[in-house]
Amino acid sequence: MKPQTPSATCSPAINLGKSRKNRQAERPPAWGSHLPDEWLDAVDAPLYFAQYSEYEISADRTVGYDADDQACFTAYRFELTELASDDDEEFYQVVTYSEELAAWRLRDERWLVYRRTSASDRRSPRGFYAFSQTMPR
Repeated sequence: MKPQTPSATCSPAINLGKSRKNRQAERPPAWGSHLPDEWLDAVDAPLYFAQYSEYEISADRTVGYDADDQACFTAYRFELTELASDDDEEFYQVVTYSEELAAWRLRDERWLVYRRTSASDRRSPRGFYAFSQTMPR
């Protein structure tokens, strides 16, 4: 089964279309890791996945497809970094912002979306669930 060509845009800030690698997943992703137990019966499990990677920054995207070759799961994660130094001689990368999203198509065609963001100016990541009429891009 060949996946449809999904949009490779993970968020408004990142377009993975420039250097993505479209490949079948060698190992199925943990597509249910953020799915609440009470919603397990409301979604269809993906049968296969397409995965995309960005080589310039830490970012990837996965799309899962059902038996009708329709997207039923999507996930992405990315990290934005900047150089930092304690002594102005040795520099290292620090994560200034990260985002993770997972979404499942419900049987009523809505999408259950989990999103977690973390910024260096906040103490802990913030995660939440929401519903969407369309698949997050």
